[in-house]
Amino acid sequence: MTVLVTGGAGYIGSHVVRLLRDRGETAIVVDDLSAGRAERVAGAELVQLDLTSADAIERLTEAMREFSVDAVIHFAALKAVGESVEQPARYYRHNLGSLANVLLACEAAGVEKVVFSSSAAVYGAADGPVTEDSPTQPLSPYGETKLAGEWLMAAHAHARGVKATSLRYFNVAGAGWPELGDTSVMNLVPMVLERLDAGKPPRIFGDDYNTPDGTCIRDYIHVLDLAEAHLAALDGLDRLGVGHHVFNIGTGVGSSVRQIVDAILDVSGSDLKAEVVERRAGDPDSIVATVDRVEEAIGWRAQRTVTDIVASAWAAHEHHQAG
Repeated sequence: MTVLVTGGAGYIGSHVVRLLRDRGETAIVVDDLSAGRAERVAGAELVQLDLTSADAIERLTEAMREFSVDAVIHFAALKAVGESVEQPARYYRHNLGSLANVLLACEAAGVEKVVFSSSAAVYGAADGPVTEDSPTQPLSPYGETKLAGEWLMAAHAHARGVKATSLRYFNVAGAGWPELGDTSVMNLVPMVLERLDAGKPPRIFGDDYNTPDGTCIRDYIHVLDLAEAHLAALDGLDRLGVGHHVFNIGTGVGSSVRQIVDAILDVSGSDLKAEVVERRAGDPDSIVATVDRVEEAIGWRAQRTVTDIVASAWAAHEHHQAG
């Protein structure tokens, strides 16, 4: 099978590309390298392309035909929630425009299998365990673009008779290989590591939530579990058949912010103590995925623990520090 992976030089995408290649598949990476890095996918075919450019559909179609692409996994997107609030038009143009161009190229090239990288951000401030049927009320333009992307996927699948799946994943962290660690500072684990590098105590935004230790509870999933979920979704397209399917991708187990921070402090050997600062607006007490549907439908379940996440994130951090 030949799989075209947009955003394949990024943090999550590069893990998927490596797994595809490890099992003998051909991966064609399409990335503008604005956030991704070519060295992450060394040895794979790399097409450097801005998916919102005027010639994106034509170039994607050519690539799909040239390499006889069988399926697409679409990661490429802007993903900073705060930035999306400040630049909503840019996020809508990039996230929805790129997806539309990918689907138009698929249509032109006859590619009928697509896996879309969605997000738990579609649930907004939902509290407690969430199922795929929970209300979708995104709180940011980023979350809105992911939900609208799912709508576009569903409409495309219905109109063109293709097989499509959207994966709503939760808090991603860790590294499958040290050289593929998360180098952006957008999520809790890299944010804590950045503070430690600067000799500053990590920050916890509020400790008065309705949770056992007062800090927010989230569902943290190892990036390698997430990458394996994308391959399971890809493999499951034929079994699920024509149409659009949506699955939560998490562990079903919640961990508090303080538990994660303390685990990072422990593995790093730091004697710093976390400092509690004011809450951030819009943070719900607890969001944890319900993951029964994905296991029943395509046989996937997360295998790795928070301990695995923190240990692998620290190993990746040391690798990048040494490099």
